[in-house]
Amino acid sequence: MIDILRIPDDVKILTYDNKIQDAKVRFVLNEKQMDVYLSAKEDKPEFVFLRWNYRTSEPTKIMGDKWERAYSDMCWGPINPDKFMPWYFMVTNGSETVGCGVKVRPNSFVSFEYDSSGVSAWFDVRCGAMGVELDGRELLIGSVVCESYSGISTFKATQNFCKIMCDDPVFPKKVIYGGNNWYYAYGESSYEEAIMDAEFQAELAEGLETPPSMVIDDGWSQNVCAGPWLANEKFVDMANIAEEYKKLNVIPGLWIRLLHDIEFEKDNSECLLNRKDDECVLDPSHPKVKDYLRVVLRRIKGWGYEILKHDYSTFDMFGDYGFSLNGTITKKKNWAFYDRKKTSAEIVLDFYKLIYEEFGDGVIIGCNTVSHLCAGLVHINRIGDDTSGKYWDRTRALGVNSLAFRLPQNNTFYKIDADCVGILKNNIPWELNRQWMDLLAVSGSPLFISCPKNSVTEEQKEDIKKAFRINSVQNNEVEPLDWEYNVTPQKWFVDGEIVEFDWVKQEYPDLLEGNTHRMI
Repeated sequence: MIDILRIPDDVKILTYDNKIQDAKVRFVLNEKQMDVYLSAKEDKPEFVFLRWNYRTSEPTKIMGDKWERAYSDMCWGPINPDKFMPWYFMVTNGSETVGCGVKVRPNSFVSFEYDSSGVSAWFDVRCGAMGVELDGRELLIGSVVCESYSGISTFKATQNFCKIMCDDPVFPKKVIYGGNNWYYAYGESSYEEAIMDAEFQAELAEGLETPPSMVIDDGWSQNVCAGPWLANEKFVDMANIAEEYKKLNVIPGLWIRLLHDIEFEKDNSECLLNRKDDECVLDPSHPKVKDYLRVVLRRIKGWGYEILKHDYSTFDMFGDYGFSLNGTITKKKNWAFYDRKKTSAEIVLDFYKLIYEEFGDGVIIGCNTVSHLCAGLVHINRIGDDTSGKYWDRTRALGVNSLAFRLPQNNTFYKIDADCVGILKNNIPWELNRQWMDLLAVSGSPLFISCPKNSVTEEQKEDIKKAFRINSVQNNEVEPLDWEYNVTPQKWFVDGEIVEFDWVKQEYPDLLEGNTHRMI
């Protein structure tokens, strides 16, 4: 089959006017990887294009990754030259599987195209939507890796290839599982409810060696989905909440959107990313923003929170969600970050590194984070878009799909977070939601429950306790067996046995009125 671990057949450097003065690409090749370097002094490169030519003449299936979260759009499929696959892709002919990609944390946004005549790789080295000013610097823009596998499943092959792409992951020092209040509170909560949430988690995990966690999601700050990141009148004292959690032997966690603070933005207009028709957000490459981020992170740590869930940063930096992107990380035109001498990928990496420097001795959960760039800089990564406490079709489509197709990244890139089991009275039938919870419990990834105590029956409570007992260890072996032809796999290999789930039952898929999924 294919092998891209060789000097490409074609190399192009693209600039705004496509005139090249001094930009150069250099390759360093060995038997394990090919490092790709870019240098320029006068030129302002935007993309580096690499092409490997060969013919595909046999039945072939292909599966690629996504920029950030999955949006029920991951699957194996046919050759499609118009489909860009960020970071890596897997290709199989039924007897052999090959993985092609770049190692994690490259200094560019890399995507691949596969067609019947070869493979193309695009290294996006722009700063925002404009050429980067390298100013004579030579930059490692990516390390290409490629490996072939026979005699194992496509899932195991993908899992093994993920280990090649990331040889320095970071994981929580202890098993993380427990609660998140978003899928029942939806931003409407208070100090009293936060304490009751922790009490309920402590009850559900009673007798377990590993303590549960409780993450307070959006709704605690002074503005909806925005800073200042100080307690509003309903929460009063965030430090006191963290203290009460610890008395209950519950690990306190807090959600935050680091790049949006209404008060700071009002007083520091020079620190904003101003894209036409976009909400103003903070530019993480600006020195004043970096200082601001350290102040906020140290405050949260000083309050006593041990889990930080940071959200929205890819959307804030690039103006789009992953489901609307094909090939490039931003569709916006004519904008750049404050630091024009760095690529967008370098700026994202600097942002993640700053958070890790300040909070790395705790647990960092990335949400809407760039998957390949955050590996090694977050302990847990949210791998799919939001599930739901109200609509089963969202949980089925977004939860099951992302868990199956991002599961090879669990314990190889980071711990994956396929999102919550949202439990509300008289909403999603328990026979469906329980299956989702049962799969998460044995997945080897964190299980988060989102429900108030008064929403669950005694039977449901016992089911949750059982799931917590299993997930508080997270050492199960799990594999989706029908993922090559089912985007929401129902047949799974669990600890040596085949387990089948029914994701439909009486909840038939609905007509969605032109939208992929209903709102959460």
